[in-house]
Amino acid sequence: MKKNNEPFVSVLTPVYNGATYLRECIESVLAQEYSNWEYVLVNNCSTDNSLEIIKEYAELDSRIRIHDNGEFLQQMQNLNHAFRQISPDSIYCKVLHADDWLYPECITRMVEVAEMYPTVGIVSSYRLDDTRVGLNGLPYPSHFNDGREISRRYLLNNEYYFGAPSNLLLRSDLIRKRGRVYDESYPESDISACLDFLQESDFGFVHQVLTFTRRHEESHTHTLAKRNYHFMMGYLKMYLEYGPVFLSEREHKKQIALQTSIFHKLLARALYEGNGLQTYKKYASELDEVGLKIRNARLALYVIRELFVRLLATMGVEMINVKRRKKVGNHVQIAISDELGS
Repeated sequence: MKKNNEPFVSVLTPVYNGATYLRECIESVLAQEYSNWEYVLVNNCSTDNSLEIIKEYAELDSRIRIHDNGEFLQQMQNLNHAFRQISPDSIYCKVLHADDWLYPECITRMVEVAEMYPTVGIVSSYRLDDTRVGLNGLPYPSHFNDGREISRRYLLNNEYYFGAPSNLLLRSDLIRKRGRVYDESYPESDISACLDFLQESDFGFVHQVLTFTRRHEESHTHTLAKRNYHFMMGYLKMYLEYGPVFLSEREHKKQIALQTSIFHKLLARALYEGNGLQTYKKYASELDEVGLKIRNARLALYVIRELFVRLLATMGVEMINVKRRKKVGNHVQIAISDELGS
């Protein structure tokens, strides 16, 4: 489907209790300069008025299509389910989470880059990440980037240009050829999905702020960030799967050693914070599934170090409080002396 030579784009928003920001999200799609799109909103059994809001907008624009899940799905499972709802005619897919929004030029600029370079499977851009512009680092113009090189830069140097799913335009044929875009076993698999795409495609980038990612207390990303040791299992799986694809054997071993060390540090922090034996058993089992083991001696050292760091922090706070009390005491003493002197 083409309209005024515009390739057909499927915009996709999974929704679960997203009423607070949903109108802003939908209206940013309606405000696009680009016109040849469908907008598929997948309601995941919301208990707020999200579905009513979606229906209201669907009545206003025939390009909006509603898919109402018959049963609740977990986040990554629902995202994969949502990808299956895009039109068979779409050339590109633009994901947009229900608490994010797009600038009016977003789809136009991203499609321009994708059309310019047929081997590009993912297009990203600068984004406004809450109050800061992010995903900078690629030299201008660099609209086209070798997919293998972008993957290596991420795995070796943590150079990150993907952003959140809301920041990406994907080729629909790459989505269709996969039974699942995301690995449903862990919630950080959007990065792994990008690496998977870049095994067979290249990476486009628009040097312009085109998307907004919201950070708030209820967001899934914010919740996971508070429990960052839970991220590490996903990262280890990612390095185990894609390290051999993009890295040399020596580079891969070095990165696995580094990620394993970080995993032990974060697990030590989790144990210190009172998550105890249950957490240990859970991650020991998951590591075993991917052929790795918890090194108990290393873990014990990290637990001791965590205890020492917390103790020093407590002592530091106490010393500051002592200094403050002394300072206040001196002021009081000076004030009394002045009063007596007068």
